[in-house]
Amino acid sequence: MTHAEQTSSWHPGSWRARPVAQPIAYPDAGALAAAETHLSHLPPLVTSWEIERLRTEIAQAQEGKRFILQGGDCAETLAECRAELIANKLKILLQMSLVLVHGLKKPVTRVGRFAGQYAKPRSSATETRAAAGGGTPVTLPSYYGDLINRAPFTPEARTPDPWLMVKGYEHAAVTLNFIRSLVDGGFADLHHPEYWDLSFFTHASLSPDLRAQYQRMTTNLADGLRFMEALGERTVDDLTRVEFFTSHEGLNLHYESAQTRRVPRREGWYNLTTHMPWIGERTRDAGGAHVEFFRGVRNPIGVKIGPRASPDELRRLCDILNPGDEPGRLVFITRMGAPNVEGALPALLRAAGGRRVLWMCDPMHGNGMTTARGVKTRSFDAILRELRAVCMVCAGEGVPLGGVHFELTGDDVTECVGGAAGITEDDLPARYSSLCDPRLNYQQALEMAFLLAHELSPA
Repeated sequence: MTHAEQTSSWHPGSWRARPVAQPIAYPDAGALAAAETHLSHLPPLVTSWEIERLRTEIAQAQEGKRFILQGGDCAETLAECRAELIANKLKILLQMSLVLVHGLKKPVTRVGRFAGQYAKPRSSATETRAAAGGGTPVTLPSYYGDLINRAPFTPEARTPDPWLMVKGYEHAAVTLNFIRSLVDGGFADLHHPEYWDLSFFTHASLSPDLRAQYQRMTTNLADGLRFMEALGERTVDDLTRVEFFTSHEGLNLHYESAQTRRVPRREGWYNLTTHMPWIGERTRDAGGAHVEFFRGVRNPIGVKIGPRASPDELRRLCDILNPGDEPGRLVFITRMGAPNVEGALPALLRAAGGRRVLWMCDPMHGNGMTTARGVKTRSFDAILRELRAVCMVCAGEGVPLGGVHFELTGDDVTECVGGAAGITEDDLPARYSSLCDPRLNYQQALEMAFLLAHELSPA
């Protein structure tokens, strides 16, 4: 069955007849309809030809000819739509990609987890806190991200507001405009590792062998880039224009469907909020609203896959989301937790055998923990263990690992413990700013890129 045949009865609102996981209780139906109509008349955030370009590059990664680096904030906030924060996130992804290009000896596609990552699923629809002065505990809706409600623990803030979708669109548009300006204009010294912040190289916890290995990679990368500049008598920015794509979890289907439309001279419907939306672990029910909506759009679609997924579920998702087995269409993003990889992943890889699927590893979401003081964090070592385990299982099954998916920031936060910088649980309160999940900071993210490049290096 072709995509056109399977979607003949599909339309952007057909998801409304299916059960919705993570439903949003908007109290004013009229305001919701007005906000959706307003969104549907606004210009698209991305274009269909950009989406088709990403599909082409994902198809190359499915064949082992390319690698996908996806990363960014756990949940963006409207208040953090600031030039320096956006530039820092873009910078760390570009620098990580250069390290991976050098280590993997293949092109790397950069997909930012931003310009729309304003909504987050929650394990509970409500949150209960003790009342001030020891009174009756207060229960309010959980904070689902700035696309849906607001973080302060008050009834007014936690009530879902449909006009936040319009604010989210506006901030995504501003973010995309700034990113495109940076990419077109280039970053000063971005391609020169000798100017990067590599201070974690000198940390006492780094073994001499690993330190020497990092330094060799950096020197080789810098020499190669200088050679390219000398050969072309131009900067690397001029020689290799950077492509950049965006992604976010398509949690709020009111937002996604309002900006889904047909475009001239192309068949089918495109979700023009982002290049690559993904379906979360909590919303990937084959009979649910999210799978129903995303089966009908032409974008490449990611699906988060946890350790409890069954081979039958995986095959069913393949049948629904990519019935024609089109290249570049379907991405499975594993989020197993380090202890679960070897027991769960092999059967899933076999279940998708023969299908055009890109396998990516999200080593963040299965490795969360809470400290004795109640602080949510993640261990750099556990993240690395999951990455290495997925690499080993994929190699054993003869399946290319085509990408990685990180929650990270280009800023000097203290949210994840470990890494060569030596962040401990005692350090976490110093610069912990995430409203949802902890992120790798600049040095941890760059170190992870060096380790992954070494792990996957063909040499």
